Amino acid sequence: MQNILPQYQIHEKTMALIPAKHIDYATIAIEQDQKLFINQNPKQIMKQNCLDHLASFEGRRDAVTHQIGYKRKVPIAINPSRNLFTFPTHSPDNHNCHWIFYHHILKISASTKSPNHSIITFTSGEQLQVRISFYVLEKQIHRTAMCVFRFGKVVGV
Repeated sequence: MQNILPQYQIHEKTMALIPAKHIDYATIAIEQDQKLFINQNPKQIMKQNCLDHLASFEGRRDAVTHQIGYKRKVPIAINPSRNLFTFPTHSPDNHNCHWIFYHHILKISASTKSPNHSIITFTSGEQLQVRISFYVLEKQIHRTAMCVFRFGKVVGV
């Protein structure tokens, strides 16, 4: 059995937080080079990491809603100065909600096997099938891109 961590610190190598229906852990954190198993559920991880970066989850959400107008499935700027932006695949209160980290997405495609599933290909080459239509996933990526444009750190300046 893998090591199970009590908490998880989101960082530049975090690609996704996946809810796990497992007796021993609640989240699988997918990183560029490994998978970690965490006791906290994805929303708890998100809330803790926002607080670690001096803002509440609700405050980050409210800021995006105020600045850009999104009210549902709002992207979250966990730490804009480090370009840590993520978006939910479902409502954050939904137990099937995955959190996908924007800067690791290479491409997305519709699943050929199921119409309401999509495949995310990360820059590492790893693929993740998610239960969300291609249209909704594409919309979430565009919303997050708006947040990155509006709040993100300009690289190379």
